Formats: sequence, structure tokens, C-alpha cells
Amino acid sequence: MNIQTDKIRNIAIIAHVDHGKTTLVDKILNFCQSIEKKENTDRIMDSNDLEKERGITILSKNTAVQYQDYKFNIIDTPGHSDFGGEVERVLRMADACLLLVDAIEGPMPQTRFVLQKALSLNLKIILVVNKIDRPGCDTAKVVDDTLELFLELGADDSQLDFPVVYASAKSGYAVLNINDEKKDIEPLLETIISQAPSPELNIDKPFVFQVTTLDYNDYIGRICIGRIFSGKIKINDEVILVSVDEKNNEIKIKHRVTKLFSFMGLKRIEIPEAIAGDIVAIAGIPEMTIGDSLCQPENINTMKRILVEPPTVSMSFKVNDSPFSGKDGKLLTSRQIRERLFKEIRTNLSIKIEEQGESFRVMGRGELQLAILIENMRREGFELGVSKPEVILKETAEGKMEPYESVVMDIPEIYSGTIIQELNRRRGIMLHIEKISDNFVRVKYEIPTRGIIGFRNFYLTETRGQGSFHANFLEYRPYIGKMEGRVRGVLVSMENGATTTYALYALQERGDLFIPAGTPVYTGMIVGLHSKENDLDINPVKEKKLTNVRASGSDDALKLTTPRALTLEASMDLLNEDEILEVTPNHLRLRKKILNPSQRKKK
Repeated sequence: MNIQTDKIRNIAIIAHVDHGKTTLVDKILNFCQSIEKKENTDRIMDSNDLEKERGITILSKNTAVQYQDYKFNIIDTPGHSDFGGEVERVLRMADACLLLVDAIEGPMPQTRFVLQKALSLNLKIILVVNKIDRPGCDTAKVVDDTLELFLELGADDSQLDFPVVYASAKSGYAVLNINDEKKDIEPLLETIISQAPSPELNIDKPFVFQVTTLDYNDYIGRICIGRIFSGKIKINDEVILVSVDEKNNEIKIKHRVTKLFSFMGLKRIEIPEAIAGDIVAIAGIPEMTIGDSLCQPENINTMKRILVEPPTVSMSFKVNDSPFSGKDGKLLTSRQIRERLFKEIRTNLSIKIEEQGESFRVMGRGELQLAILIENMRREGFELGVSKPEVILKETAEGKMEPYESVVMDIPEIYSGTIIQELNRRRGIMLHIEKISDNFVRVKYEIPTRGIIGFRNFYLTETRGQGSFHANFLEYRPYIGKMEGRVRGVLVSMENGATTTYALYALQERGDLFIPAGTPVYTGMIVGLHSKENDLDINPVKEKKLTNVRASGSDDALKLTTPRALTLEASMDLLNEDEILEVTPNHLRLRKKILNPSQRKKK
């Protein structure tokens, strides 16, 4: 397929979480007939099971469609702040952005984050007001609020002159005026052609390519995805890889291009050559990584290196050494865990690994990013133990520094007092509070990252799932000293066996139980949250002594409250420094690091 540079449009789709990015890409693919019928499902760009279950995009992805004689390279980006590094990198491949904003919610915290990145790269913005078919939407206000956001972010006159398209990605239509006939997505595609710039005409200049995303294939090894900024490339061309070593010294390595791929629909297509402006994948260069450039040997001219944001949160991963080890999973050893973690960093440069004897310190940008890794591992058959998430501190000339977050919450007003009290306890600083509807208030805080570890679960519980919570990394600030942890202790089993209705009935008044009757437990396993501050050793397997025949069935009359179900993130949030989360394919168990109660008391 021969495409001229002026017929290419490189478009990134950016938005707040759940404002419809991935659904819009689906509809564009459908309209341009790039998806076979058997592949035509909802959210097809979210190929990862976790992405489909959680309704979020975790990894940036590339696709391309043919519309008339134009090629649209489309980049679907994550909206969650834990994956912000993905957004920042892939925007380097784009010339324009579709900024999706919900027709009811308007610009949200993550809208600000992604728009700021796009404006700093001077990308052309096309505003797409999405979900206009929802009752109660106010599209005029949303456009005005978005314009206000552009002004707040310091947009210049040319950036303020953005086109607006109104759409319902779910229903598969777009219009230029809100009262136009609503048929299909074509008005959006025509706007992209007329408003998004084509890549610069750099075909006759020396070849330069930069890596922005990594993939891996067991047969051909590392696959580097990026944009050709100038020149052209053919199979078997000799190139120079310009990279850096561990000490950040520039290194140059000669290679030959053996595999070259273009994108069309959901497929990678092997091609013989590619030109400036196109987004392609190059395989067979194992040393190549994000930020590296490929150049002609006689014209070494690199792009400005992409810096990957440093991680701010870490957890310890280790072999599962609980009494129930090996009952669920097949991948149990330190060697297997090590291989899996180092496989992860082949394609995910925002994750860092440090070996610490038999355990591994895994560092990422937030709790969610680490939770996604843990969930993927358990689904693959791994068993492991993980520690409480901790922030990564920095030592500078000014002293110890810690990361801070900017937090925005929309809270049902009746629960706002409890939420504000808890954030203040966690050393947060309130910046702003305003009433946004009859029942909701919007609250803005700045808070140490330590303060929001474990807060999301509390927030969802206290707001009965009705509140929204968004946090973005702000900056490193001076360390503010010790912070209060979990305010309630835990109920810890001091026996092995299966829990009984009789025992749990007597214990449920002591706190919140995590498990029902008949659950196998071991000494040191946490079975509930104590109602008081201290930990309490309990016997959840105790059986009632039978004194006569009639007493033997009396347990049937005992009514247990429904146990508190714990998700992976909720379990991580509850951990204290002396506790471990046991993760297996079928179970999540909280436990003490030291199982024996007598030994624990000596510490």
C-alpha cells in the first residue's frame, strides 16, 4: 500500500477515564470496515481481559484505518493517571489529538492532565463532546468549560481556535452542529482530514525513527513501535541504533533492519518499506528500547530522548511460604517469579525491579499499576506473597523528599464530612470545596502519596460507591514525618482448621469478618477487621461441645452477617507493615509475616 505523506493523519485519542475513547475507536474501525465480523465486539481495542473487566485502557495501542485515500494512524491512550507515562510517550507520535469530553461531566481532572501534555507538544486539538444522547447533557456549557480549561493551561491563540464535533460513540454517530441529522461517524473523519495537519514532508531527509512503545514476540523478539520522523526505510537497510547505557552514556550500535511492519485495523502487516510520517514497528533489534533512535550510518541525527517518569510506589514480591502454599498455583518458585517479572520489564519500562535476596522490590507509578501486574500473574497460575505498598522517597541536598498527589473528588454531600476528616488525618491540605449539584460537592486536595495508599477502599465504602476519586502525581516535597496508618486492628486466627458457624457467630460482634463458615484457615491468617485499634488473636474453628442429641442441630439457628468481600486492591489497602497478602489463582488471604502468635508478641 503506497501512501503519500500528505495523505497520512496521526491522531491520538485522549480523555478522562470512561469518557469513551476506546468505544470511539471501535466505531471508527467498524465504519472503515477494518474489523472482520467475527472480531466485531465492544471495546475491541481493550484486548487485555483486565481492561475489558475494569472498563479502563491500561496500555496504549496502535491501529490504522483507510478512509477514502487517507491513512489514519490512531493511538488509543490510557486515561488513568497510573498509566500517564504511556500517554506522554505516545503523544510524540501524533500530529493532532481528539480530546473527548463527556457531555454531562464536562472536563475532569484527567482531562486536564492529558490536555496539558498535548498542548505542551503543540498538537492540534479537535474537541469531541461525547455521549450527547444522554438525558440532561448541556453541550454549550461543556464547550465553555473546556475553553476555560484551555485558558487555564496557557493555550495560545491558535490552540484556542479548536474545532468542535458532537458525538455519541456508543450509538456510532457524529455531527458538526448539535441539531444536524445523526447518521454515522463520517463528519468526525472529515473533520480529521480538514483540521488535523499531515506530517511534515521530510521524505528526502536522512532517516530518523524513534521508539515510543515496546512489544515482545517469542518468535521474533523485541518489537519497537514508533514514528519515522524523516527519510524512508527498507528491509535490509543498515542503520545505527543510538541508545544510552546504565550510566546514561550515549552508545551507538550498527544493525540491519530484518522485519518492518505497518498497522491496518487490528493487524500488523509486514511491509518492504516505509516513509516519513508513518507509524511502524521494527523487529530484530534486541537492545532497542523506549526513547532510542535509529538513524542512517552516514547521518547520525537523533530525536530528543523520551524520559520515562520514575516510579513512586513499591511493593515486595516473594515466594508464598504460607501453610497453604502450592494448593492452587503451579508457578511457585523464586526463579519462576523472577523470570515473570523480568519478562514484564521487557515491554513495560515504567516498572522497575530490584532483587533483594529471595524477594523482589517491584516499583511502579501507583497502586493500580502494581495491582494489574499482580492480577495478571495470579491468572497465569502464580502464587506469591506481596507486602504493603510503600512510597519511594528521594534523598536530595535539601533532605528527604516524598511524592505528593493532586486529588479531586465528587462526594455525596452527606458523606463529605467523614471523607474530609479522614484526608485531614492523612495530612492532606484542602485547596477548594464547592457545591456542584443539589447532592454533590467537589473537593480538591494536595496530599502525600502515602496518604492515599489505602484510602480508595475507605472512600468507596464510605460513599457507598457513589463518589468519584481522581489523583495525579504532583511533585516531590519535603518529607513530613511519620503518618498514622490503619486505625483498626485485625482478627488473627491462632488455630488451624475450618471455620465454624458457632465460632464466627461469637466473633462477629468483635469486628468485620472476611470469611464465611467452612473456610480453611491457618495460624497467623487474618480473618477480619477488629472494631478496636489493637490486633486480637481469636479461635475461628472452635466447635460447640455437644451435651445431648437436641443440641447438635442448634447451630442452624445462628445467623451470620455477610462477610466483607475483599478485592485485590482492597486487600492491598488493608495491609500493615507486619502483614503480607497471599495471592493465588483462586484466593486472596491476608496474613501476618510472623505466623506464630507467641513469636509475634516477642517482636
